[in-house]
Amino acid sequence: MIRAVERPFCSPMPLAVAVLLIGGTAAVAAPAPVADKSMPVAAVPTARPFGTLPDGSEAKLYTLEVPGGWRATITDYGAILTSFIMPPKPGDAAGKPVDVVLGFDSLEGYLKGHPYFGAICGRCSNRIATGTFELAGKTYRLATNNGAHHLHGGTVGFDKKLWKGTPRATEKGPAVEFDLVSPDGDEGYPGRLVAKAVYTLTPAGELVVEMSATSDAATVVNMVHHSYWNLAGQGSGSIKDHELAVAADRYLPVDDGGIPTGAFALVEGSSFDFRPERKPWARCGGAIETLPPNPPAGAPRGVDHAYVLRGWQPDGELRKAVTLRDPASGRSLEILTDQPSVQVYMGNFLDGSLTGKGRAVYGPNAAICLETQKFPDSIHHADWPSPQLDPGKAYRHVMVHRFTR
Repeated sequence: MIRAVERPFCSPMPLAVAVLLIGGTAAVAAPAPVADKSMPVAAVPTARPFGTLPDGSEAKLYTLEVPGGWRATITDYGAILTSFIMPPKPGDAAGKPVDVVLGFDSLEGYLKGHPYFGAICGRCSNRIATGTFELAGKTYRLATNNGAHHLHGGTVGFDKKLWKGTPRATEKGPAVEFDLVSPDGDEGYPGRLVAKAVYTLTPAGELVVEMSATSDAATVVNMVHHSYWNLAGQGSGSIKDHELAVAADRYLPVDDGGIPTGAFALVEGSSFDFRPERKPWARCGGAIETLPPNPPAGAPRGVDHAYVLRGWQPDGELRKAVTLRDPASGRSLEILTDQPSVQVYMGNFLDGSLTGKGRAVYGPNAAICLETQKFPDSIHHADWPSPQLDPGKAYRHVMVHRFTR
């Protein structure tokens, strides 16, 4: 049972400073760890054709690879991470590389429709209640593509756009920079937005995802990277036995439409408790097996909520958000971010209707999403970190994925 409900989020910083820092602008984030200078900088990522879109445009698939067997593939359609290959442990001659993200073998699978596998979502990800918001006294109406609400940027969000990909060799490792222009009025949003997403693979096997944007008019931005992770390998079954640690003491309860109620609930004493101090760490299955069904009634069980990360300040610093571990294989994933929350989604609505890579069937809880972001529906809560982006300001969001074997 939930033991306590706290008052809405309030920054301990002086109000004037808080408004300056969270009014749509994040400070420049601390850089991801720099590659060992003794290691060779990887070559420019390779690109190959990935398929044709209905309008005749050609999509590409970029491969980022570093010594040791770490490999990531990303397509310019939706800036989607289509695979992430973890090599076997050093010295394990019998070990095999494992792909740990859900997805499809070809562009066709993504074009048929999917639950945002590996995509960059935006303009404003997660939910906006009733698909409406106000800026400077004017009401804006967005697409309502999740019941009565707006989800992940709308009917044709960033996940369904063809981005411009530019492969680069950097000091951190091979990278692909994706650029997208979202015109004024796109999905109902005001302002011409210039968005960027950069994927970098470091020699240590870290996947760094950096998202940024600028606008020529006041708008709202909350971009998200939406990979589905299964550290036992995509297609290996449920993540119930994965262990999860979230650096959060509170989460956001939601109503029947998945919209935060405005209250902050303590995780202690509830199935939402994934605090890293727990010994042993909590299994994902504990929440899946004990939580009441998600709305609407009868939907599969599991967490689909935002967690309030400990110690967050709008200073652009990277802080540990979450760690996922598969005890059977020994693989783990740690995510650091400069954002105030992480949406934990346990693949509750996967239902076996999608066949992915290698003909794997994705059933309920076949993967977990760990989406760092501003709070869902924060445009309707003046005392929450604001998603508003004003002209002359820059939105920035950094995630670092660190893997161990």
